[in-house]
Amino acid sequence: QVQLVESGGGLVQPGGSLRLSCAPSRDIAVIRGMGWYRQTPGRQREWVASVVSGGATNYADFVKGRFTIWRDNANSRMYLQMNNLEPEDTAVYYCKGNYRSRDCWGQGTQVTVSS
Repeated sequence: QVQLVESGGGLVQPGGSLRLSCAPSRDIAVIRGMGWYRQTPGRQREWVASVVSGGATNYADFVKGRFTIWRDNANSRMYLQMNNLEPEDTAVYYCKGNYRSRDCWGQGTQVTVSS
């Protein structure tokens, strides 16, 4: 089992930026695929972006060109840089990691984009 702790959420105006961080309880090197998901009330959790241990990334179409995901192996963190935020990006953002073939989730961090 691995615990994941997200941080970095908050309130930002449209067009602003936030950086989310995900801190695993184990060395990030032992966690294979990692990613960010988000969820709003009444809707299913949706995939935002993912990064594998080798560094290759994938993004949902609605964040391409605005969000960047990466792994910092030296500091054992995963990040999501979010630029040009829109009100539609308002959601709870969750970190997910695959450890020993099991998906583990963080508790989430709230991102609110509003003027």
